[in-house]
Amino acid sequence: MYPGKKECLVITEVDVWSFSAAHADGAYVLDVREPYEYVAGHVPGARLVPLSTVPDAVNELPTSQPIYVICQGGNRSRMAALELARHGRDARSVVGGTSGWIGAGRPVVRGARQNRA
Repeated sequence: MYPGKKECLVITEVDVWSFSAAHADGAYVLDVREPYEYVAGHVPGARLVPLSTVPDAVNELPTSQPIYVICQGGNRSRMAALELARHGRDARSVVGGTSGWIGAGRPVVRGARQNRA
């Protein structure tokens, strides 16, 4: 890196259908919305880490697999994916977010638990 030059990180964005396939294969899902949004309905198995706390949680997140980052529509997930990439994580932002997931007829979990069980 040259002095005065900024690092350029590219964030991978995936559509809801690609995310759905990865989810079916057991993808790691990080929901970066606020707790009240998560409780109202989230992707099964998604771990809640609000955007403002992502920097504090980086060391708790996997390094050996992609992290699919989701929010409500895609803006916060891009910011979180960028932060994770800065820390060497393979982070992928889900375009359309939870709204797109629900709009595609995919299942949601309501409440604070990651899964129904």
